[in-house]
Amino acid sequence: MKVIIGLGNPGPQYETTRHNVGFLAIDRLVDRWHATGSSTKYQGEIYPGSFNGDKVLLVKPQTFMNLSGKCVGSIFSFYQCHPEDLIVIHDDLDLSPLTLRLKTGGGTGGHNGLKSIDESIGKQNNKYHRIRIGIGHPSQSESTARMAPADYVLQSFEDDELKRLDLLLDDVAQAVEDIICGKIQSAMNKFHRLK
Repeated sequence: MKVIIGLGNPGPQYETTRHNVGFLAIDRLVDRWHATGSSTKYQGEIYPGSFNGDKVLLVKPQTFMNLSGKCVGSIFSFYQCHPEDLIVIHDDLDLSPLTLRLKTGGGTGGHNGLKSIDESIGKQNNKYHRIRIGIGHPSQSESTARMAPADYVLQSFEDDELKRLDLLLDDVAQAVEDIICGKIQSAMNKFHRLK
């Protein structure tokens, strides 16, 4: 069983905010894989599906970002997952806007959702895959330079950014598929070159 977690905040007011790119990626995968309708358990919105002969769970934690580990930890424990079966999709302030990077294991980079996951599943299990979607840092733009990062991540994308994000979500879906097929290195080579 592969478990793909998209990080974000529940509620329509957060739907297109920078912090919710993980949720938007799950929506894209639900459509792409024709996953079945959601159920609510483990404090998350769960969409069962399959890809390449593997059963998958597509998950949007409903605990708000900083408590994402409550949902992920429950699923990890119930399904007796191995870290390599877990793929977490999240926003990243340190990457240029709308870029894509893949990583396995390592630190949290200060991301509260990842911190919560590591606390819930145990740091010894932090060798899960991460798909990082760049949202840029507020200091990189004159219009947001004075904004605190915590406020910036809760801002909605501009219309032109949403158009570019729509294309990037196809790349995110492809990256997930590559990881499931054991092609993470070739995915890194492919997507890390894209600007």
